[in-house]
Amino acid sequence: MYDMRLSRSPTMQTLVVFCVVFALQSVIRFISPALMVNLFALAPPVAVRPWTLPLSVYAHANLGHLLSNAVALLFAGLLIERVTTRFRFHAYFLTVGIVAGMAQIWVGGLFSVNTPAVLGASGAVFGLFGYLIAGNPVTDAVLGRLHLSHRAQIAVVFVLAMLATLMTASPGVALIAHFTGFAVGLVAGRLHILRAETQATSNDRAVQ
Repeated sequence: MYDMRLSRSPTMQTLVVFCVVFALQSVIRFISPALMVNLFALAPPVAVRPWTLPLSVYAHANLGHLLSNAVALLFAGLLIERVTTRFRFHAYFLTVGIVAGMAQIWVGGLFSVNTPAVLGASGAVFGLFGYLIAGNPVTDAVLGRLHLSHRAQIAVVFVLAMLATLMTASPGVALIAHFTGFAVGLVAGRLHILRAETQATSNDRAVQ
């Protein structure tokens, strides 16, 4: 029963995809590092290599990069998957990852003479954390009492996303992707787009 639940967990399924893609990267990198980048890294012009849009979300630069994202995914994913469906979880993770990656290469390209390239699930993982922070009942209760205007809510999203981004600032980190993923997650959390009523009701009964 427990093994069956793990196999149906979208968080664990995502981790398996991480490992499979990283294994493929390792083999291809051994043959040709340049080929590995061309196959997995998201870089402009995207239309030339459209397959990198989804692949770059699940690919990682090295083992340390993979492990750090895997730990963060476990922390946020296992909580969020309790109130959503597998389809919604995977669709959200992939979509936020692609949006964050596109923001990184587009905005980064405006301020850099070098061609930007990005790979990794950090943007999507930040999207999960943003959702977790903004979509929980405690946040609902607090914001419900504050009665913030739309402009104030936008300002809060911007400030929180900026703080989360600065906390992860270091050389080589895709900060724009982090900011974008977290901001999208905050907005998605306020809208509760991942909430599946039947799933939430089932979980509430199980807790009771």
